[in-house]
Amino acid sequence: MALGLPSRLPGRVPTVRELLAAGERSFSFEFMPPKTDEGERQLWRAIRELESLRPTFVSVTYGAGGSTRDRTVGIVERLAHETTLTPVAHFTAVDHSIRELRHLVGRFADAGVRNILAVRGDPPGGNPLDEWVKHPDGVAYAEDLVRLIRQAGDFCVGVAAFPYKHPRSATIESDTEFFVRKCRAGADYAITQMFFRAEDYLRLRDRVAARGCDTPIIPGVMPVTQMSTIARSEQLSGAPFPPEVAARFEAVADDPAAVRRLGIEHAAEMCQTLLDEGAPGIHFITFNRSSATREVFQALTTTPAAVVS
Repeated sequence: MALGLPSRLPGRVPTVRELLAAGERSFSFEFMPPKTDEGERQLWRAIRELESLRPTFVSVTYGAGGSTRDRTVGIVERLAHETTLTPVAHFTAVDHSIRELRHLVGRFADAGVRNILAVRGDPPGGNPLDEWVKHPDGVAYAEDLVRLIRQAGDFCVGVAAFPYKHPRSATIESDTEFFVRKCRAGADYAITQMFFRAEDYLRLRDRVAARGCDTPIIPGVMPVTQMSTIARSEQLSGAPFPPEVAARFEAVADDPAAVRRLGIEHAAEMCQTLLDEGAPGIHFITFNRSSATREVFQALTTTPAAVVS
Protein backbone atom coordinates (compact mmCIF):
# COMPACT_ATOMS: atom_id res chain seq x y z
CA MET A 1 0.00 0.00 0.00
CA ALA A 2 1.73 3.19 1.18
CA LEU A 3 5.47 3.72 0.90
CA GLY A 4 7.83 5.84 2.94
CA LEU A 5 5.67 5.89 6.06
CA PRO A 6 6.66 5.08 9.64
CA SER A 7 6.73 1.33 10.21
CA ARG A 8 6.61 -0.50 13.50
CA LEU A 9 9.99 -0.66 15.18
CA PRO A 10 10.85 -3.60 17.45
CA GLY A 11 9.24 -2.98 20.82
CA ARG A 12 7.65 0.30 19.78
CA VAL A 13 4.11 0.88 18.52
CA PRO A 14 3.73 4.05 16.41
CA THR A 15 1.30 6.70 17.56
CA VAL A 16 -1.63 7.88 15.48
CA ARG A 17 -0.12 11.36 15.76
CA GLU A 18 3.03 10.12 14.00
CA LEU A 19 1.09 8.19 11.39
CA LEU A 20 -1.13 11.16 10.49
CA ALA A 21 1.88 13.50 10.40
CA ALA A 22 3.35 11.34 7.62
CA GLY A 23 0.79 12.99 5.34
CA GLU A 24 -0.69 9.88 3.74
CA ARG A 25 -4.38 9.05 3.88
CA SER A 26 -5.38 7.08 6.94
CA PHE A 27 -7.70 4.09 6.71
CA SER A 28 -8.74 2.54 10.02
CA PHE A 29 -11.37 0.23 11.50
CA GLU A 30 -13.41 0.20 14.71
CA PHE A 31 -14.36 -2.95 16.60
CA MET A 32 -16.42 -3.58 19.71
CA PRO A 33 -15.92 -6.08 22.53
CA PRO A 34 -18.15 -9.13 21.91
CA LYS A 35 -20.61 -10.46 24.46
CA THR A 36 -20.48 -14.17 23.57
CA ASP A 37 -17.94 -16.81 22.58
CA GLU A 38 -19.33 -16.87 19.04
CA GLY A 39 -19.08 -13.09 18.99
CA GLU A 40 -15.45 -13.43 20.02
CA ARG A 41 -14.77 -15.77 17.11
CA GLN A 42 -16.55 -13.42 14.71
CA LEU A 43 -14.49 -10.48 15.97
CA TRP A 44 -11.17 -12.20 15.37
CA ARG A 45 -12.26 -13.42 11.94
CA ALA A 46 -13.02 -9.82 11.02
CA ILE A 47 -9.74 -8.59 12.49
CA ARG A 48 -7.70 -11.15 10.55
CA GLU A 49 -9.56 -10.39 7.31
CA LEU A 50 -9.09 -6.63 7.68
CA GLU A 51 -5.48 -6.95 8.84
CA SER A 52 -4.54 -7.84 5.26
CA LEU A 53 -5.62 -4.34 4.19
CA ARG A 54 -2.83 -2.92 6.38
CA PRO A 55 -4.89 -0.20 8.07
CA THR A 56 -3.30 2.80 9.74
CA PHE A 57 -4.79 1.71 13.08
CA VAL A 58 -7.73 -0.13 14.60
CA SER A 59 -9.79 0.96 17.60
CA VAL A 60 -11.72 -0.99 20.21
CA THR A 61 -14.77 0.58 21.86
CA TYR A 62 -15.51 0.73 25.57
CA GLY A 63 -19.03 -0.17 26.71
CA ALA A 64 -21.43 2.22 28.40
CA GLY A 65 -20.58 2.63 32.04
CA GLY A 66 -17.33 0.73 31.54
CA SER A 67 -19.34 -2.46 31.03
CA THR A 68 -16.75 -3.97 28.66
CA ARG A 69 -13.65 -2.59 30.34
CA ASP A 70 -11.80 -5.88 30.84
CA ARG A 71 -12.76 -7.18 27.40
CA THR A 72 -11.57 -3.95 25.80
CA VAL A 73 -8.22 -4.16 27.58
CA GLY A 74 -7.86 -7.84 26.68
CA ILE A 75 -8.59 -7.29 22.98
CA VAL A 76 -6.23 -4.32 22.82
CA GLU A 77 -3.50 -6.39 24.46
CA ARG A 78 -3.95 -9.18 21.90
CA LEU A 79 -3.92 -6.68 19.04
CA ALA A 80 -0.68 -5.21 20.34
CA HIS A 81 1.03 -8.56 20.91
CA GLU A 82 -0.42 -10.95 18.31
CA THR A 83 -1.03 -8.83 15.20
CA THR A 84 0.76 -6.28 13.02
CA LEU A 85 -1.94 -3.72 13.83
CA THR A 86 -1.63 -0.45 15.75
CA PRO A 87 -4.39 -0.53 18.41
CA VAL A 88 -6.28 2.45 19.81
CA ALA A 89 -8.13 1.86 23.08
CA HIS A 90 -11.39 3.72 23.67
CA PHE A 91 -11.57 5.02 27.23
CA THR A 92 -14.54 6.59 29.04
CA ALA A 93 -15.05 8.44 32.30
CA VAL A 94 -18.41 6.87 33.16
CA ASP A 95 -18.64 5.36 36.68
CA HIS A 96 -14.87 5.57 37.23
CA SER A 97 -13.01 7.44 39.94
CA ILE A 98 -9.83 9.32 39.09
CA ARG A 99 -7.90 6.60 40.89
CA GLU A 100 -9.52 3.91 38.71
CA LEU A 101 -8.92 5.94 35.58
CA ARG A 102 -5.23 6.28 36.37
CA HIS A 103 -5.01 2.55 37.09
CA LEU A 104 -6.57 1.75 33.71
CA VAL A 105 -4.18 4.08 31.91
CA GLY A 106 -1.40 2.16 33.63
CA ARG A 107 -2.82 -1.13 32.34
CA PHE A 108 -2.76 0.19 28.80
CA ALA A 109 0.82 1.37 29.28
CA ASP A 110 1.83 -2.04 30.63
CA ALA A 111 0.31 -3.63 27.52
CA GLY A 112 2.41 -1.38 25.31
CA VAL A 113 -0.60 0.63 24.16
CA ARG A 114 0.30 4.27 23.49
CA ASN A 115 -2.88 5.34 21.68
CA ILE A 116 -6.06 6.14 23.63
CA LEU A 117 -9.34 7.64 22.43
CA ALA A 118 -10.79 9.69 25.30
CA VAL A 119 -14.56 10.04 25.34
CA ARG A 120 -16.77 10.96 28.26
CA GLY A 121 -19.03 8.06 27.34
CA ASP A 122 -22.73 7.32 27.29
CA PRO A 123 -24.62 6.54 30.49
CA PRO A 124 -25.10 2.87 31.43
CA GLY A 125 -27.64 1.43 29.00
CA GLY A 126 -26.08 3.07 25.96
CA ASN A 127 -28.71 5.75 25.31
CA PRO A 128 -26.85 9.07 24.84
CA LEU A 129 -29.97 10.97 25.96
CA ASP A 130 -30.23 9.29 29.37
CA GLU A 131 -29.07 11.23 32.41
CA TRP A 132 -25.28 11.39 32.74
CA VAL A 133 -24.10 11.37 36.35
CA LYS A 134 -20.49 12.14 37.24
CA HIS A 135 -18.72 9.71 39.56
CA PRO A 136 -18.26 11.48 42.94
CA ASP A 137 -14.49 11.08 42.60
CA GLY A 138 -14.32 11.14 38.82
CA VAL A 139 -14.14 13.70 36.03
CA ALA A 140 -17.00 15.57 34.42
CA TYR A 141 -15.88 16.17 30.86
CA ALA A 142 -13.80 14.61 28.10
CA GLU A 143 -11.32 17.49 28.27
CA ASP A 144 -10.60 16.49 31.90
CA LEU A 145 -10.00 12.93 30.74
CA VAL A 146 -7.60 14.17 28.05
CA ARG A 147 -5.58 16.06 30.67
CA LEU A 148 -5.52 13.04 32.99
CA ILE A 149 -4.14 10.78 30.23
CA ARG A 150 -1.61 13.39 29.19
CA GLN A 151 -0.35 13.69 32.75
CA ALA A 152 0.04 9.91 33.03
CA GLY A 153 2.74 9.53 30.38
CA ASP A 154 3.70 9.64 26.72
CA PHE A 155 0.34 8.83 25.15
CA CYS A 156 -1.26 9.89 21.89
CA VAL A 157 -4.81 11.02 22.70
CA GLY A 158 -7.78 11.16 20.36
CA VAL A 159 -11.23 12.59 21.05
CA ALA A 160 -14.71 12.39 19.54
CA ALA A 161 -16.25 14.93 17.19
CA PHE A 162 -19.92 15.31 16.26
CA PRO A 163 -20.78 16.45 12.71
CA TYR A 164 -24.39 17.15 13.67
CA LYS A 165 -23.75 17.99 17.32
CA HIS A 166 -23.64 16.01 20.54
CA PRO A 167 -27.19 15.24 21.75
CA ARG A 168 -26.47 17.10 24.99
CA SER A 169 -25.14 20.25 23.35
CA ALA A 170 -27.67 23.06 23.29
CA THR A 171 -26.44 24.49 19.97
CA ILE A 172 -23.99 23.72 17.21
CA GLU A 173 -21.95 26.73 18.36
CA SER A 174 -21.63 25.44 21.92
CA ASP A 175 -20.76 21.99 20.62
CA THR A 176 -17.96 23.49 18.55
CA GLU A 177 -16.67 25.31 21.64
CA PHE A 178 -16.61 22.07 23.65
CA PHE A 179 -14.71 20.32 20.86
CA VAL A 180 -12.08 23.03 20.59
CA ARG A 181 -11.59 22.92 24.37
CA LYS A 182 -10.88 19.18 24.16
CA CYS A 183 -8.31 19.79 21.46
CA ARG A 184 -6.61 22.54 23.44
CA ALA A 185 -6.52 20.26 26.49
CA GLY A 186 -4.08 18.09 24.54
CA ALA A 187 -5.91 16.02 21.91
CA ASP A 188 -3.78 14.98 18.93
CA TYR A 189 -6.66 14.11 16.57
CA ALA A 190 -10.39 13.41 16.51
CA ILE A 191 -12.70 10.77 15.07
CA THR A 192 -16.29 11.71 14.27
CA GLN A 193 -19.45 9.99 15.26
CA MET A 194 -21.06 8.23 12.28
CA PHE A 195 -22.78 10.47 9.73
CA PHE A 196 -24.32 10.00 6.29
CA ARG A 197 -23.78 13.26 4.38
CA ALA A 198 -20.33 14.50 3.41
CA GLU A 199 -21.42 18.11 3.88
CA ASP A 200 -22.07 17.48 7.59
CA TYR A 201 -18.39 16.63 8.06
CA LEU A 202 -17.25 19.54 5.91
CA ARG A 203 -19.34 22.02 7.90
CA LEU A 204 -17.87 20.66 11.14
CA ARG A 205 -14.34 21.03 9.79
CA ASP A 206 -15.05 24.61 8.66
CA ARG A 207 -16.52 25.54 12.05
CA VAL A 208 -13.51 24.19 13.88
CA ALA A 209 -11.04 25.87 11.51
CA ALA A 210 -12.85 29.17 11.99
CA ARG A 211 -12.05 28.88 15.71
CA GLY A 212 -8.34 28.61 14.92
CA CYS A 213 -8.14 24.88 15.67
CA ASP A 214 -6.25 22.65 13.22
CA THR A 215 -6.55 19.29 15.00
CA PRO A 216 -6.97 16.56 12.33
CA ILE A 217 -10.55 15.23 12.21
CA ILE A 218 -11.02 11.74 10.78
CA PRO A 219 -14.55 11.03 9.48
CA GLY A 220 -16.29 7.96 10.93
CA VAL A 221 -18.26 5.99 8.32
CA MET A 222 -20.67 3.08 8.73
CA PRO A 223 -22.22 1.52 5.60
CA VAL A 224 -25.99 0.98 5.76
CA THR A 225 -26.48 -2.70 4.96
CA GLN A 226 -30.09 -3.16 6.11
CA MET A 227 -33.03 -0.89 6.88
CA SER A 228 -32.71 -1.47 10.63
CA THR A 229 -29.28 0.18 10.47
CA ILE A 230 -30.99 3.54 9.94
CA ALA A 231 -32.92 3.44 13.19
CA ARG A 232 -29.91 1.99 15.02
CA SER A 233 -27.66 4.78 13.77
CA GLU A 234 -30.05 7.41 15.14
CA GLN A 235 -30.05 5.74 18.55
CA LEU A 236 -26.27 5.41 18.66
CA SER A 237 -25.43 8.87 17.36
CA GLY A 238 -28.37 10.87 18.71
CA ALA A 239 -28.54 12.58 15.31
CA PRO A 240 -31.41 12.37 12.82
CA PHE A 241 -30.78 10.30 9.71
CA PRO A 242 -30.78 12.63 6.65
CA PRO A 243 -34.25 12.42 5.07
CA GLU A 244 -32.97 12.66 1.49
CA VAL A 245 -30.63 9.72 2.12
CA ALA A 246 -33.37 7.74 3.88
CA ALA A 247 -35.60 8.25 0.81
CA ARG A 248 -33.03 6.47 -1.38
CA PHE A 249 -33.13 3.46 0.90
CA GLU A 250 -36.90 3.47 1.31
CA ALA A 251 -37.23 3.19 -2.47
CA VAL A 252 -35.61 -0.28 -2.32
CA ALA A 253 -36.67 -1.27 1.21
CA ASP A 254 -38.46 -4.43 0.03
CA ASP A 255 -35.27 -5.85 -1.51
CA PRO A 256 -32.61 -6.60 1.15
CA ALA A 257 -29.94 -7.25 -1.49
CA ALA A 258 -30.67 -3.89 -3.14
CA VAL A 259 -30.50 -2.15 0.24
CA ARG A 260 -27.07 -3.62 0.84
CA ARG A 261 -25.83 -2.68 -2.63
CA LEU A 262 -27.09 0.86 -2.18
CA GLY A 263 -25.42 1.05 1.23
CA ILE A 264 -22.05 0.09 -0.23
CA GLU A 265 -22.49 2.52 -3.11
CA HIS A 266 -23.59 5.39 -0.87
CA ALA A 267 -20.74 4.88 1.60
CA ALA A 268 -18.15 4.65 -1.19
CA GLU A 269 -19.49 7.82 -2.84
CA MET A 270 -19.38 9.70 0.46
CA CYS A 271 -15.87 8.44 1.29
CA GLN A 272 -14.58 9.53 -2.10
CA THR A 273 -16.09 12.99 -1.67
CA LEU A 274 -14.53 13.30 1.78
CA LEU A 275 -11.10 12.28 0.51
CA ASP A 276 -11.38 14.63 -2.48
CA GLU A 277 -12.22 17.44 -0.05
CA GLY A 278 -9.07 16.81 1.97
CA ALA A 279 -10.21 14.60 4.85
CA PRO A 280 -7.15 12.92 6.42
CA GLY A 281 -8.68 9.49 5.91
CA ILE A 282 -11.65 7.29 6.78
CA HIS A 283 -12.44 5.45 10.02
CA PHE A 284 -14.77 2.52 9.24
CA ILE A 285 -17.24 1.47 11.95
CA THR A 286 -17.46 -2.29 11.38
CA PHE A 287 -19.71 -3.73 14.12
CA ASN A 288 -17.22 -6.63 13.94
CA ARG A 289 -18.14 -7.53 10.36
CA SER A 290 -15.60 -7.19 7.59
CA SER A 291 -17.40 -7.81 4.29
CA ALA A 292 -19.25 -4.49 3.83
CA THR A 293 -16.24 -2.52 5.03
CA ARG A 294 -13.92 -4.33 2.63
CA GLU A 295 -16.31 -3.69 -0.27
CA VAL A 296 -16.44 0.04 0.46
CA PHE A 297 -12.68 0.15 0.90
CA GLN A 298 -12.14 -1.57 -2.44
CA ALA A 299 -14.79 0.52 -4.22
CA LEU A 300 -13.03 3.82 -3.62
CA THR A 301 -11.91 5.18 -6.94
CA THR A 302 -8.45 6.15 -5.74
CA THR A 303 -5.90 3.54 -4.71
CA PRO A 304 -6.11 3.35 -0.90
CA ALA A 305 -2.90 4.53 0.72
CA ALA A 306 -2.91 2.84 4.09
CA VAL A 307 -0.06 3.08 6.56
CA VAL A 308 2.23 0.14 7.24
CA SER A 309 1.70 -0.75 10.89
